[in-house]
Amino acid sequence: MSMNELPGEPIGMFTFDNTYARDLEGFSAPWQPTPVASPCLVRVNDALAESLGLDPQLFTGHAVASVFAGACVPNGASPVAQAYAGHQFGGFSAQLGDGRAVLLGEIVDPSGARHDIALKGSGRTAFSRGGDGKAALGPVLREYLMGEAMHALGVPSTRALVAATTGERVIRDRPLPGAVLTRVAASHLRVGTFQFFAARGDSERVRRLVGYAVARHDPDSVDAPNPAMALLDAVIDRQAELVAAWMNIGFIHGVMNTDNVTISGETIDFGPCALLEAFDPKAVFSSIDEGGRYAYGNQPAMGKWNMARFAESLLTVIHSDLDQAVQMATEALDRFDDRYRDHWLSGVRRKLGLDTSREGDHVLAEDWLDLLARHRIDFTLAWRRLADAADGDDAPLRAMFDDHRQFDAWLIGWRERSSAESREASVQSAAMRDANPIYVPRNHLVEAALNAAVDDDDLEPFDRLLEAVSRPYDERAGDERYAQPAPAEFTATYRTFCGT
Repeated sequence: MSMNELPGEPIGMFTFDNTYARDLEGFSAPWQPTPVASPCLVRVNDALAESLGLDPQLFTGHAVASVFAGACVPNGASPVAQAYAGHQFGGFSAQLGDGRAVLLGEIVDPSGARHDIALKGSGRTAFSRGGDGKAALGPVLREYLMGEAMHALGVPSTRALVAATTGERVIRDRPLPGAVLTRVAASHLRVGTFQFFAARGDSERVRRLVGYAVARHDPDSVDAPNPAMALLDAVIDRQAELVAAWMNIGFIHGVMNTDNVTISGETIDFGPCALLEAFDPKAVFSSIDEGGRYAYGNQPAMGKWNMARFAESLLTVIHSDLDQAVQMATEALDRFDDRYRDHWLSGVRRKLGLDTSREGDHVLAEDWLDLLARHRIDFTLAWRRLADAADGDDAPLRAMFDDHRQFDAWLIGWRERSSAESREASVQSAAMRDANPIYVPRNHLVEAALNAAVDDDDLEPFDRLLEAVSRPYDERAGDERYAQPAPAEFTATYRTFCGT
């Protein structure tokens, strides 16, 4: 059976095909989620369910809630906790693994794409190093919200299918309602998955993992002369594109450890993440990133660093001669910077309303970002108001700057560059509004929505924010508050946490 063939007839809620558990024995530990007291569905992602070929109307009732809270395993699942290692803030941990997550299995959607279905927060596993393996409602809803926002912004991302509560309390800084997230991913293969076996000198398992990853994510390279190099090259490009997308929306991941770097090129884990407001390349919000390793402006360099660690894990299967393998991997890594720059500049041109490529575009873009940084201008609104300027209305953007001289000089240069385009101003501005969101998950609104849900059992703020960020490009009357930056005093002290 090929990777993209749908096996059998539907069984229960899902038609599972468990290639990871079946074909990669010894790469995970069979594991059952921990039963819970009183499961309850909190939110179901109807749109995602439909795209997966599932009927959202079936997502109701106690039996279904029991599945998504981890109280029982659906028919056809082969639940496992995956093994992986990882560099965490530069230090290597040879064994991490799914300490509070279980991969139930895989399903194939109507288009033939394969997806992992996993529970996060479903209790301790064989890889747990401490803690209870549980999750609290706040972090579960944060991941649900952020995944949907990223998806709506066109950024590859894991997504939440269901958020469910367990009826139990978990202890963090205080007792909190326990919850489980059902996460959907193209796969949960990580750089750390390869590092786990490479660190043990198990080249045969690394080779098998390469074969599996290529078949799943890069099937056109199955017959490549060197599958490991083909995989390395593809993953480098996907990560360069992903980080460029983060940079172009002002997203700070906060914890770019190699166990959080997917082979598929999807954003995964949203605990310490945040969005820029006043533009600052040094911005850090994660409480555990004390040295600013993963600051906004460091993300491209950290992306390349992570790819170097991935390349190291593949060396013994790239070539039998280590020196030759290092040379080949280094040549691939040397292409990361150009690929990142190409992806970033392509996105920036769209944001600037430029339909063609000309020498000097990168200088125009970098000067714009430098202007935003020096004047501490809100990143999202500045780009959006630049679209108004394309329509001839400079006032909203100009009002954001205290010193107009530098702004006026840059604007003249941008207008001169725009005049070289063949599009009319109205077409340019419309294209810019399609590239520059008006609604992003503003940090203060995210926190307010999560606090209301956790402390007051009130999900209305969450639902309204979710609705706003799910249509980020369409400016709507009545939603003005979702476009406004947080008060400066909030941002000055704002910190995010991993939620474990």
